[in-house]
Amino acid sequence: MQKIFDEVNSLDKRCYEGFFLNEDILMEHAAFSMYSYIEDIFEENKSVLIACGSGNNGADGLALARLLHKKFDVSLYLASEPKSSMAKLQYKRVKTLNIKEVNELFEADIVVDCLFGTGLNKPLSEKYLNLIDTLNSYNSFKIACDIPSGINHFGQINNSTFEADVTITMGALKTSLFSDFAKDYIGEIIVSNLGVQREIYETQTNKFLLDESDMNLPFRNKKNSHKGSYGHLNVVAGCKKGAGIIAAKAAFGFGAGLVSIVCHENLDLPYHIMQTHFISENCTAIAIGMGLGKYETDEIRKILNKDVSKIIDADLFYDKLICEVLDQEIVLTPHPKEFISLLKLCEIADISVQELQNNRFLYVEKFCKKYPNVVLLLKGANVIIAQSEKLYVNSFGSAVLSKGGSGDVLSGLIGSLLAQGYKPLEAAISASLAHALGARNYKKNNYSLIPSDLIEEIKKL
Repeated sequence: MQKIFDEVNSLDKRCYEGFFLNEDILMEHAAFSMYSYIEDIFEENKSVLIACGSGNNGADGLALARLLHKKFDVSLYLASEPKSSMAKLQYKRVKTLNIKEVNELFEADIVVDCLFGTGLNKPLSEKYLNLIDTLNSYNSFKIACDIPSGINHFGQINNSTFEADVTITMGALKTSLFSDFAKDYIGEIIVSNLGVQREIYETQTNKFLLDESDMNLPFRNKKNSHKGSYGHLNVVAGCKKGAGIIAAKAAFGFGAGLVSIVCHENLDLPYHIMQTHFISENCTAIAIGMGLGKYETDEIRKILNKDVSKIIDADLFYDKLICEVLDQEIVLTPHPKEFISLLKLCEIADISVQELQNNRFLYVEKFCKKYPNVVLLLKGANVIIAQSEKLYVNSFGSAVLSKGGSGDVLSGLIGSLLAQGYKPLEAAISASLAHALGARNYKKNNYSLIPSDLIEEIKKL
């Protein structure tokens, strides 16, 4: 996993004071990282248009122009006069080389956005909105310096935001790159070293980006075993019984030795899925909430108070009953609408979905501070998994998963790992990665996935 930081100014300052590297040195490394990428990917003499703002993001662009000059056909577009001390210095250097400046934008082979960095803290003027719209209209290969212009410190976007194919971010990963809004604009992310290796530049943090290597699949290494060795998951089926059946199928395919659906009505189930009217005596984990609908409160309370691992989803996030079990080490998997209901029930915040999406990390942290035992998995374009003070981001998700039943598959995967003895946080992380990576491996049209397709892809991981 990789570290994520809310801000990197303090990390830059540490370089100045601790390693005697000045701002100029860090900027040269930032520019060189963009230069190296362009040099590696593109043939010489390709046209490059660099759009620069007045601050240090623009200064990075000016330094890049100097490095590319003569090897590529470089044009500088200065959206405003250089204002920061570094921008003025870099512009002075550029002037000595007579690098071409243009007054109008044009469709170059490569467009580099150096207008605004992570310091953007206000809505963009009409001038910049139009400028970004024009850049986006080009079929050029688009590179963003540090962060696409139009995304602010919180990961919120302006009406117009630069649509990058690649974002070369400086020093370390930033939280703002992983908002749900940012996902359509950042493209591939590359982290640039700034005078020292990244592991030296970075310090401690409570946020992490998950890698594929963080997925711990439930491979069976023990030869002397039986079905009971791999746990018994009970899936509570409610009014929409299909949700429970999907979860049960996913759980069985992900390694649970036994899977039973708890339902008072007789169901037509696959032969390998059992049915029981009450929680099994040898149950090692419970999945509940998917398609639950109206249910007898006392019966649900009795299930929730069972001393086994639990994954809770969907309908229970609208029931005050859930507040009674938030002292347990359970896994909760709400989508945004369900999470704002949970926040209100817990008297943490009464907000809209839009407000949550604007500040996903903030409200996850608020919830986990109040309920440190709970493992929270907030669904979205970028899944956030958190417990206590630690937050993890799964950025592998795609629109392939935007289908009914995908969440039920995830519940089954988490429940399966809990039944097999995984700790709740480990179960949430590994199941979430398997869920997203399985969907990424789906080769048919991205609108066509059904739950059984997803389960089959996960089996192949």
